[in-house]
Amino acid sequence: QVQLVESGGGLVQTGDSLRLSCTASGGALHTYALAWFRQAPGKELESVAAISWNAMNTYYTDPVKGRFTTSRDNAKNTLYLQMNSLKPEDTAVYYCAATVGRAAWVGIDRDDYNLWGQGTQVTVSS
Repeated sequence: QVQLVESGGGLVQTGDSLRLSCTASGGALHTYALAWFRQAPGKELESVAAISWNAMNTYYTDPVKGRFTTSRDNAKNTLYLQMNSLKPEDTAVYYCAATVGRAAWVGIDRDDYNLWGQGTQVTVSS
Protein backbone atom coordinates (compact mmCIF):
# COMPACT_ATOMS: atom_id res chain seq x y z
CA GLN A 1 0.00 0.00 0.00
CA VAL A 2 1.45 3.35 -1.03
CA GLN A 3 1.67 5.91 1.76
CA LEU A 4 2.15 9.63 1.19
CA VAL A 5 3.97 12.00 3.53
CA GLU A 6 4.00 15.77 3.03
CA SER A 7 6.72 18.08 4.31
CA GLY A 8 7.94 21.62 3.87
CA GLY A 9 5.15 23.60 5.45
CA GLY A 10 5.75 26.40 7.90
CA LEU A 11 5.14 29.99 8.91
CA VAL A 12 6.21 32.60 6.38
CA GLN A 13 5.48 36.22 5.55
CA THR A 14 3.54 37.66 2.64
CA GLY A 15 5.62 37.45 -0.51
CA ASP A 16 7.81 34.61 0.69
CA SER A 17 8.23 31.22 -0.96
CA LEU A 18 7.91 27.64 0.22
CA ARG A 19 8.39 24.29 -1.45
CA LEU A 20 6.21 21.43 -0.32
CA SER A 21 7.24 17.85 -0.91
CA CYS A 22 5.16 14.69 -0.93
CA THR A 23 7.16 11.50 -0.73
CA ALA A 24 5.73 8.05 -1.27
CA SER A 25 6.67 4.86 0.51
CA GLY A 26 5.50 1.33 -0.07
CA GLY A 27 5.31 1.70 -3.80
CA ALA A 28 6.34 3.69 -6.84
CA LEU A 29 4.55 6.86 -7.89
CA HIS A 30 5.39 6.77 -11.56
CA THR A 31 2.03 5.25 -12.51
CA TYR A 32 0.00 7.64 -10.37
CA ALA A 33 -1.69 10.91 -11.19
CA LEU A 34 -0.95 13.33 -8.36
CA ALA A 35 -2.50 16.43 -6.90
CA TRP A 36 -2.35 19.02 -4.17
CA PHE A 37 -5.40 20.09 -2.20
CA ARG A 38 -5.74 22.54 0.65
CA GLN A 39 -8.19 23.28 3.40
CA ALA A 40 -8.33 26.61 5.14
CA PRO A 41 -9.98 26.98 8.55
CA GLY A 42 -13.75 26.88 8.20
CA LYS A 43 -13.60 26.22 4.45
CA GLU A 44 -14.07 23.26 2.16
CA LEU A 45 -11.20 21.23 0.78
CA GLU A 46 -10.17 22.72 -2.56
CA SER A 47 -8.00 21.56 -5.41
CA VAL A 48 -4.79 23.54 -5.83
CA ALA A 49 -2.77 21.78 -8.53
CA ALA A 50 -2.55 18.46 -10.29
CA ILE A 51 -0.13 16.67 -12.57
CA SER A 52 -0.67 13.72 -14.85
CA TRP A 53 1.07 10.40 -14.59
CA ASN A 54 3.33 11.26 -17.51
CA ALA A 55 3.79 14.90 -16.41
CA MET A 56 2.47 16.10 -19.75
CA ASN A 57 -0.50 17.91 -18.24
CA THR A 58 -0.92 20.11 -15.21
CA TYR A 59 -3.81 21.96 -13.64
CA TYR A 60 -3.86 24.98 -11.33
CA THR A 61 -6.77 26.64 -9.63
CA ASP A 62 -7.11 30.27 -10.70
CA PRO A 63 -5.97 31.89 -7.41
CA VAL A 64 -2.56 30.21 -7.64
CA LYS A 65 -1.87 30.43 -11.36
CA GLY A 66 1.44 32.13 -12.03
CA ARG A 67 2.55 31.69 -8.42
CA PHE A 68 2.52 27.93 -7.79
CA THR A 69 4.20 25.20 -9.79
CA THR A 70 3.80 21.48 -9.29
CA SER A 71 6.33 18.96 -10.52
CA ARG A 72 7.27 15.37 -9.93
CA ASP A 73 10.48 13.40 -9.70
CA ASN A 74 9.58 9.78 -10.23
CA ALA A 75 13.13 8.64 -9.53
CA LYS A 76 12.80 10.14 -6.05
CA ASN A 77 9.16 9.07 -5.68
CA THR A 78 8.33 12.67 -4.85
CA LEU A 79 5.80 15.33 -5.79
CA TYR A 80 6.58 19.00 -5.30
CA LEU A 81 4.64 22.22 -4.97
CA GLN A 82 6.71 25.36 -5.37
CA MET A 83 4.77 28.27 -3.90
CA ASN A 84 5.96 31.80 -4.63
CA SER A 85 4.55 35.21 -3.74
CA LEU A 86 2.56 33.69 -0.92
CA LYS A 87 -0.48 35.53 0.37
CA PRO A 88 -2.38 35.28 3.67
CA GLU A 89 -5.24 33.62 1.79
CA ASP A 90 -2.90 30.73 0.97
CA THR A 91 -2.93 29.79 4.65
CA ALA A 92 -4.24 26.23 4.89
CA VAL A 93 -3.37 22.63 5.51
CA TYR A 94 -1.99 21.27 2.26
CA TYR A 95 -2.54 17.64 1.28
CA CYS A 96 -1.10 15.57 -1.52
CA ALA A 97 -3.23 12.93 -3.18
CA ALA A 98 -2.66 10.12 -5.64
CA THR A 99 -4.56 7.74 -7.84
CA VAL A 100 -3.54 5.28 -10.52
CA GLY A 101 -3.27 7.49 -13.57
CA ARG A 102 -3.95 7.26 -17.27
CA ALA A 103 -1.27 8.92 -19.37
CA ALA A 104 -2.19 12.60 -19.70
CA TRP A 105 -5.23 12.59 -17.39
CA VAL A 106 -5.39 15.05 -14.49
CA GLY A 107 -8.04 14.94 -11.81
CA ILE A 108 -9.23 18.06 -10.03
CA ASP A 109 -11.91 16.67 -7.71
CA ARG A 110 -11.26 15.09 -4.35
CA ASP A 111 -13.24 12.03 -5.43
CA ASP A 112 -10.72 11.43 -8.21
CA TYR A 113 -8.11 10.39 -5.62
CA ASN A 114 -7.98 7.46 -3.24
CA LEU A 115 -4.61 7.96 -1.52
CA TRP A 116 -3.97 10.92 0.77
CA GLY A 117 -1.19 12.26 2.92
CA GLN A 118 -1.67 13.57 6.44
CA GLY A 119 -1.22 17.21 5.47
CA THR A 120 1.26 19.97 6.23
CA GLN A 121 0.37 23.39 7.62
CA VAL A 122 1.22 26.51 5.66
CA THR A 123 0.67 29.82 7.43
CA VAL A 124 1.27 33.13 5.70
CA SER A 125 1.34 36.20 7.92
CA SER A 126 0.45 39.65 6.64
